[in-house]
Amino acid sequence: MADALLVAPRRPRLHPLSLRLMHWTNAVAMIAMIGSGWKIYNDAPLFGWLSFSDSVTIGDVAQGALQWHFFAMWLLFLNGLVYLAYGFFTGRFRRMLLPIWPAAVIADLRAALRFHLDHDDITRYNAVQRLLYVGIILVIVMQVLTGLAIWKPVQFQELTALFYGFQAARLLHFLGMAAIAVFLLVHVLLALAVPKTLFAMVTGGPLVAEAEPQSPAEPHGPGGA
Repeated sequence: MADALLVAPRRPRLHPLSLRLMHWTNAVAMIAMIGSGWKIYNDAPLFGWLSFSDSVTIGDVAQGALQWHFFAMWLLFLNGLVYLAYGFFTGRFRRMLLPIWPAAVIADLRAALRFHLDHDDITRYNAVQRLLYVGIILVIVMQVLTGLAIWKPVQFQELTALFYGFQAARLLHFLGMAAIAVFLLVHVLLALAVPKTLFAMVTGGPLVAEAEPQSPAEPHGPGGA
């Protein structure tokens, strides 16, 4: 019994299996929504000068794209709810994404532009990463709300009115899609630039101590993609 008490508790990995499954599910759902959304957009474009090639869209026709869009929407919505619950109730959001200080964001952004940002310790996010992750969560929430306003403008007329009408909701939904597409592109490029962050999201990454809040005074802190 005494020996058992001396055994150190098992240290968790940076990305537990449940989190990895949610991460890749979100990635698949967002890609499916973007590809099908481009096909839907082509059927009734907002901008006459912009259309998307069939080679990057999902769905043979607009109706087929809508079916893909709704499937991906529910997948993202349900998986997103689980992800948010996990992040809040386990304290992961508080530990990994907070605090976000403007001075730290500016300092890390300057370091990144000079290619001086350290990536040795992938268990800690720098200030720019924290801002991007919090921002993309908020964008996805807006996408859900504007999507509902577009899908059922009469049934959700109060929500549609909140976005100043159907066309304004469509525009916001399009801009949100563009923000997510840019985020995914940057996210992938950073993962390729620091491959160990990509491997960590597959294998779970390094073992970590019992998680504690990240220090607020870390303007040049390293982090993973």
